[in-house]
Amino acid sequence: MYGLRFETAAPPLRPDPNRVDVACFIGFVARRAGALPASVVDSLAAQRWLVRDGTVVRGWRPGPWRTDADEIEALLQLPVVVESWAAFDALYAWEARPVAVGGARRCAAYTGAAVRSFFAQGGRRAVIVRTGDPWPVLEAAGERAAQRDARLTALLAPQAEAVDQSSWRGIGHLFGLPDVALVCLPDLADLCAADPETVDVATEPPSSPEVFVECTVDSGGSVQEDVGLRDLAPPRCDEDGFVAWRDAIAAVRARLSTNHREMQLVAALPLPRADVRSVAVAGTVWAQGDFAGWLERVGILEAGSDDDPHGRPPGAFVQFGWPWLKTRHSSDLPALLEPPDGMLTGVISRNALLRGTFRAVAGTTLAAVYGSEPLLSWSGVAETPADRLARRVCVVAPSSDGWGLQSDVSSSDVEPWRAGGVSRLMGAILRAARRAGEAALFEASGPALWARLRRSLEQTLLAFWREGALGGASANEAFTVRCDRSTMSQNDLDNGRLRAEIAVLPVAAVERITVVLELTGGGVTLQAQEVA
Repeated sequence: MYGLRFETAAPPLRPDPNRVDVACFIGFVARRAGALPASVVDSLAAQRWLVRDGTVVRGWRPGPWRTDADEIEALLQLPVVVESWAAFDALYAWEARPVAVGGARRCAAYTGAAVRSFFAQGGRRAVIVRTGDPWPVLEAAGERAAQRDARLTALLAPQAEAVDQSSWRGIGHLFGLPDVALVCLPDLADLCAADPETVDVATEPPSSPEVFVECTVDSGGSVQEDVGLRDLAPPRCDEDGFVAWRDAIAAVRARLSTNHREMQLVAALPLPRADVRSVAVAGTVWAQGDFAGWLERVGILEAGSDDDPHGRPPGAFVQFGWPWLKTRHSSDLPALLEPPDGMLTGVISRNALLRGTFRAVAGTTLAAVYGSEPLLSWSGVAETPADRLARRVCVVAPSSDGWGLQSDVSSSDVEPWRAGGVSRLMGAILRAARRAGEAALFEASGPALWARLRRSLEQTLLAFWREGALGGASANEAFTVRCDRSTMSQNDLDNGRLRAEIAVLPVAAVERITVVLELTGGGVTLQAQEVA
């Protein structure tokens, strides 16, 4: 029967707030031409969220929250769940970023490259928020700086409010994505970069005379390389760009620390322009061998700022990746380089599924990597600049075993929170506590409820201890839970606040971490923390 087309309907994607492997990619990528599959429209209409005041929000189909059918068809500023690279490729024209204004040449968008590396490393579920089309690689002089604020607003959504779904843009969508654990903004470094540069690539003569060899069959299916992309420089930040990038990271970190304490930002450090290496920035000079010290002095690693007594330290919400990588997938990117955030997110996601998010991913071999900019020397004994950088940044470098992830750390300068596994563990514990608290949100506060919540938290922590996330020879050494009149004042009781205090000994830390969970009408929050 000519003209009939059969399409297998995808099963509905059910949210699972207990998962700790789901990543959200927020960035600029084109929508692929063609009608939106009915399964995607139905999934957008069926989404439901419980926001901070207990209100249930549902659906993106045209209605009280979204009336523009064209925006739905374009998937503009909408959270779309994909569970494979093929599903992403069917919806987004990730390979259609223009190289020059009005030109025919195309390359991959950084958001598309990050999602590709995420699934290549074993990621299973991603949420895509398309904030617009990518800009040309070679923009007119001054255009990137002129458009920076508008593009940052599309990503950071400073006006987004939890109870106003119509205000959700960019990271504002995290209010309605309780199952997201990892957040990635792949275009941020490019967005903050200076005007693009071109580089001259000399043609190297062959190292041996031409001879005929026997033909072989290559079944590897490698990515077709656009040789012309090698003469495009990767995005590099000048002084103003680094300040804009630093401030954007601080804004995301503040949003996570206030509203999404169970989530983790994974970000790539930008490449610097050559003149930044010798020009004073905020009264300091970046010496090539002291990148870590420079990052601290200009406020990117925020030395000494993580002593905040009101919750999880700000630096513990962020994991930085460095350097930029040449991979078997990056041949369709400028200078054949991709930022490491997509690959790092995939490694963390796969690790959460296979081994537990609390286990370190340091030592993971990255077979897809064959080069980097800059090329780091790695000793593992804290003697080289790369070793020092690895105390606060997730570093990819070659070793005797090949290319691999040499460190798994958060950017926190508080030692017990520095291990990446510890930071992710605390996010997982808070995620489980939130689920327990939401179930009791509208119940009367009293000894019966306090006892029930205490038992629920104890069972959750017992499961973590049995899986090896917590240290101690016994459960009593691994954790303690209190939820009674000793954790609440009369003012708390009068105002409907319920507080539970837990103390845990993460297996990777040498000190015990104590947190206070507060249950109010706005949900469960991490109210305070201390290390003892």
